[in-house]
Amino acid sequence: MPIRSMTGFAQVKGELTSPAEGSVNPPPAALVSNQSHGHVAFSLSLKSVNHRFLDLHFRLPSGSDSLEMQLRRLLKEKIARGHVEVTLNLERGNSETLALNRPLVTAYIKAFREAAADFSVAAEPDLNTILRIPGALDSARDPEDGALESEVMARVGEALDRLNQMREQEGRSIERELRQRMEHLGEAVKTVQTHRRMVLQSYVERLQTRLQELLGATTDRERVLQEAALLVDRSDIQEEIVRLENHVQHFLGLLDENGEVGKKLDFLLQEMNREANTLLSKTSGLAGDALRITEAGLVMKAEIEKSREQVQNLE
Repeated sequence: MPIRSMTGFAQVKGELTSPAEGSVNPPPAALVSNQSHGHVAFSLSLKSVNHRFLDLHFRLPSGSDSLEMQLRRLLKEKIARGHVEVTLNLERGNSETLALNRPLVTAYIKAFREAAADFSVAAEPDLNTILRIPGALDSARDPEDGALESEVMARVGEALDRLNQMREQEGRSIERELRQRMEHLGEAVKTVQTHRRMVLQSYVERLQTRLQELLGATTDRERVLQEAALLVDRSDIQEEIVRLENHVQHFLGLLDENGEVGKKLDFLLQEMNREANTLLSKTSGLAGDALRITEAGLVMKAEIEKSREQVQNLE
C-alpha cells in the first residue's frame, strides 16, 4: 500500500425510486436531479484529516443505525488512522409529500399535558415545536426498507477509492519533501563529521589551560584527573554522529517500505531530535571554526522539526 496522507475528501451521488415506480436507477446524468416523481437523491461525502488514531464521526439521517454499523465496519478495514467525517444527505423529489407520525406526536402531546397538570402550569404544546422533533414528519413515499441502505453501500466503495486516491497523491508529495529533508539532514551530519577534529582540538586546548591553572595553584592529582575525565567525556560527538546517520538510513528505509509508517517515522524523528540536542550540548561554548558544528546542529534541528510537521499528516 502506498504512503498516504490523512487528509482527503470524496463525494459520490446516487438516486433511487420509490417501490411503486421501479427499482434502483442511478444513471450518471441524473445523479443530482430530484425533480422526477417519487425519486430520492442522496450524496455521500467522506472527509478526513490527521489524528493520532482512527476517529469516525457520522452524520446520517435518523433511523440509519444499521447503515452506520456497516459503514463503520468497512471504514475500519480500509482506513488505519485519521479523523473521518461521514455525511449522508437526502434530497426528495418535488412531488414528495410528508405524513404525520401520529404515534410519536400523540405521545409527545400526552406527556406535555401530563407534565403541565403535575406542576399546575397552564400551557398547551406548540405545534411548530412538535413538528421539528426528529421523526415527527415522515415521507409518505419512503423507499422500501433497506433500499437506501443497499444503494449507499453499493456506492461507498467508490467514495473510498476517491478518498484514498487523494490521500495517496498528497502522500507522494509529502514523501518527496521528506526525502529532501533527510538529504539536507545527512549533509549537516557530514559537516559535523568534517569539523569533529576541530572540536577535539578545542577541548584539548581547554584541557591544557585548565590543567595549567590547577597545577599552578595546587598540585592535586585527584582533582586533575577528575577535570580531565569530565572534559574527555564531553569532548567526542562521534556516538551522536553515528546514531544520526543510522536514523536517517532507517527513515529512508521505512519510506521505501510504504504502508502505514506515520507513527514509526514520528518516533524516529524524536530520536533524531534527541541526538541533535545532545550534540549541541556537547559543543556549546566552543569558538573559532568549531562554531560551524553549532550551525550544522541548528540546521539539523530545523530539518527535523519541518519533517515532523509533515510526518504527522501521514497515515
